[in-house]
Amino acid sequence: MTDWQDLRHFLALASTGSLSGAARLLRVEHATVARRVAALEEALALRLVDRRGRQLMLTAEGERVAKVALRMEAEAEALSQIRNSAGGVEGEVTLSVPPSYAEARLMQPLARVRAEHPGLRLRIIGETRYASLERREADIAVRLLRPEKGEFTVRRIDSFALRLYASPDYLRDRDRSTWDFIAYDETMDSAPQQKRLKEQAGAAGYAIRASTLDMQAALARLGCGVAMLPDFIAARDSGLTPAEPDAEPFYREVWMTVHSDIKDVPSIRVVLDALNDLSPT
Repeated sequence: MTDWQDLRHFLALASTGSLSGAARLLRVEHATVARRVAALEEALALRLVDRRGRQLMLTAEGERVAKVALRMEAEAEALSQIRNSAGGVEGEVTLSVPPSYAEARLMQPLARVRAEHPGLRLRIIGETRYASLERREADIAVRLLRPEKGEFTVRRIDSFALRLYASPDYLRDRDRSTWDFIAYDETMDSAPQQKRLKEQAGAAGYAIRASTLDMQAALARLGCGVAMLPDFIAARDSGLTPAEPDAEPFYREVWMTVHSDIKDVPSIRVVLDALNDLSPT
C-alpha cells in the first residue's frame, strides 16, 4: 500500500519545485521531504524525480503520479468538508478575495452569515493573485475574471464602475494635457482597467505606480495626479471627485468560483448563498 504521507510530501515537492520549498509548505525539515519521496519511489518501483543538476525535475512517471496525487488530495479535502458539516453548518471555509473590493462589498454578508451560524469558521485571505482551488488553497474564490477551465461552479455576483478620480484642487484650472496619471505597478499591466488607463494617459505615461487601490486613492487625494478608481472607494471619499464627470465609466464584473464537488456542503453553501445575495452597486 502506498503511504498517503509519502504522496503528500511528493505533491508538495511537485508543486514547489524544490525540497526547501516543500519543507516550508509542510513545515518540516527538507530531509524529511527527501526521505518521504525516496520511500514513495521505492514503494512504486518508479523514479519520480530527476536529481541531476541543482534543480529537481519530475520524470514523466513523476508527472503522472503528481496528477493522481492531486486528485486524491482534492477528494480527501472534499470528504473532510462533508464530515465537518455532517451535523449542520460547521467547519472552516477559506475564501480568497480581492482586498479592496472585499472590504467594501463582502464584509457585511460574511459577518451576517457568521452571526447566523456560530459553528462556522471563516478564513478570509485578501490577495490579488489567483488562488488554486484545485490545490485547495481556498474553498471559494472571488475574482474579477471568469475562470475558463476546471471542474468549477462559477457565478457572476456583482459588477462595479471605475472612473478617473482626482482631488478638486488638482483639477481646478488645470488643462487635461497636463494631468499626471497614477497607476498600478507592472504586475497589473494586463488588467483591463490598467489598459484603459494607459489609453487615457497616452504618451505621457504614468507619473506614479502604486500596488494597491488604497495607495492610489491616497495619492490622488493628496493632489499627485489622476487615478482610475472604483466608485466603491472613491465615491464615498470627499477628497476625490470624478475627473471627467460626463465620461462613461469602465465596468468590471465580479465572479465567484467554487470547486463543484464541494458546492453543496452545508458550510460552503451558506457562504455561497450569502455572496449570491449581494445588493447591486
